[in-house]
Amino acid sequence: MALVEDRKLDLNAPVSTYLTRWTLPEGKFDNNKVTVRRLLSHTAGLTDGLGYAGFEPGAAVQSLEESLKRPADVSPGASGVVEVGHEPGSEWRYSGGGYAILQLLIEEVSGESFEGFMQRVIFRPLGMVRSSYSWTPAAGATLATSYDVDSTPSTHYRFSAVAATSLYTSVSGQNGEPIGRGVLAPSIINEMWRPHASKFSEDIWGLGTILYASNNKGGFVVGHDGNNEPAINTAARLNPATGNGIVILETGKPLLATRLAGEWVFWETGNVDFLAFTIAIPGMLRLIGLGSLVIVVAVPTIAWSIRRKRRSRSLNAGAA
Repeated sequence: MALVEDRKLDLNAPVSTYLTRWTLPEGKFDNNKVTVRRLLSHTAGLTDGLGYAGFEPGAAVQSLEESLKRPADVSPGASGVVEVGHEPGSEWRYSGGGYAILQLLIEEVSGESFEGFMQRVIFRPLGMVRSSYSWTPAAGATLATSYDVDSTPSTHYRFSAVAATSLYTSVSGQNGEPIGRGVLAPSIINEMWRPHASKFSEDIWGLGTILYASNNKGGFVVGHDGNNEPAINTAARLNPATGNGIVILETGKPLLATRLAGEWVFWETGNVDFLAFTIAIPGMLRLIGLGSLVIVVAVPTIAWSIRRKRRSRSLNAGAA
């Protein structure tokens, strides 16, 4: 969006306009309908469903272009093939591959590495002096231990698609500097927070931001979540109407941060958080299934009992 504000990117232009290092594979749908706007809102028609599992310590990490062709670290159950599998603009469908494309796009248009661009345009202006998409032991920063669900330390994986998976940050280390403002113009921010995709007949996505719930002031609680194997979960929520927000970074539980942030949204607005609702669906379906089973078992039993009582009364009346 900073590149859009600088008029170096057009939200509605085909993403292929800007890419030279990799191109979308041809298919039965029109790749020219894959725009920056649709990539940001997960409506570009990509069907990779991609989560990235990452590479073990010491293993070679694919280049971004290689990952876009065929990622070697596909999460279980995901296709991993970054291609247009249904009509662009027709529906919302999560695509990690779409954000890998956006990472490449930023590098191509800016002429910088993704890390260099983020440092110059986002982190330094915001005073985020201990935030990076690149971490090595030689850098001197201490990395917090990540834990699995059984409380044992987990592996520190590395990634090709760092834009989607590899932000290292800390709440400390601002060196007393005030948090910066003015990275994006209000008009650009408003466009990010405007609905661009819906699910279950509810607005759920802007441009790069999740729209969690109405803030009762004509807008939404906005932000983003992330979770990755084995049990890393992060959540960020902001209510622009009040200036209140919450950020949770945790390991050891797959969805603890998301659940707590969802509770905060309900406490802040009285409205149910979209992700909290989505997480609850499997449990709701189990309850519905259990309820259906009870009905299937109970109704015939009750009917049989009623018939038995009626028959008993009839026999008693005949004996009398």
